[in-house]
Amino acid sequence: MTDGLVLVDKPAGWTSHDVVARVRRLAGTRRVGHAGTLDPMATGLLVVGVDRATRLLGHLALHDKDYLATIRLGVTTVTDDAEGDVVDVADASGVTDAAVATAMVALTGDLLQVPSSVSAIKVDGKRAYARARAGETVELAARPVQVSTFSLLARRGDELDVAVTCSTGTYVRALARDLGTALGVGAHLTALRRTRIGGFGVDGAHSLEALASAFDVVPLADALRRAFPVRMLTDDEVFRVARGQRIEDAGMPAGPVAAFAPDGSAVALLEQRDGLVRSLVVFAPAS
Repeated sequence: MTDGLVLVDKPAGWTSHDVVARVRRLAGTRRVGHAGTLDPMATGLLVVGVDRATRLLGHLALHDKDYLATIRLGVTTVTDDAEGDVVDVADASGVTDAAVATAMVALTGDLLQVPSSVSAIKVDGKRAYARARAGETVELAARPVQVSTFSLLARRGDELDVAVTCSTGTYVRALARDLGTALGVGAHLTALRRTRIGGFGVDGAHSLEALASAFDVVPLADALRRAFPVRMLTDDEVFRVARGQRIEDAGMPAGPVAAFAPDGSAVALLEQRDGLVRSLVVFAPAS
């Protein structure tokens, strides 16, 4: 089986873990994982790593993401989405498009966001959603996120179709909740579709049914080139990197950089620090 990434268009009703389990069967290996969890109600791009590419997933998950979402004004739920019990209803008919636009601007940029109480964040070793569903009161600390885009695409009465571009760790459900709070009527998320993670788009993804017929894998080297800046190494640098040794910076950009040998094979994912370059992930054998 080729090491690489599988781009899945996740259907509604499936957990990210469900998708990983299916890909394990299709790939014939247990070494499968995903970058960036999607809730069961959400659809869209789930980047799944197979074999050595699983070592990229933590770095891919840090890339910014695009979403299309639908927000319903006037109804607040315990989970901030359509799967939770309704806790409050308000008349949103008086909310103007101008008010929506103003509130969206205030929720764009660098924010301190309180995650949803049913998020996967651990509280004293237990997932917040598990505590919330067990009836516990869950209070999560606000954390910094960046929302680059939060724009209104269309409005149908109390339903808002929006586009979101955000940093890792941003909860679109919480963005919907905070929009409703700012407008004074409450709100929750009714639909969510992820369309991009870094350099990968949902237009290149496949349904699970299609993958069962033709298991399409983005090879490791191609995945690295699409996801990260590239540095070509000399044979001596390949030798040193494969053995965990550091090499000179040579003007390398900040953040992870994909390193390749002169023959084009993937060597490592590198990071510059204090004028030297260290390996985050090494793919080349040391022999």
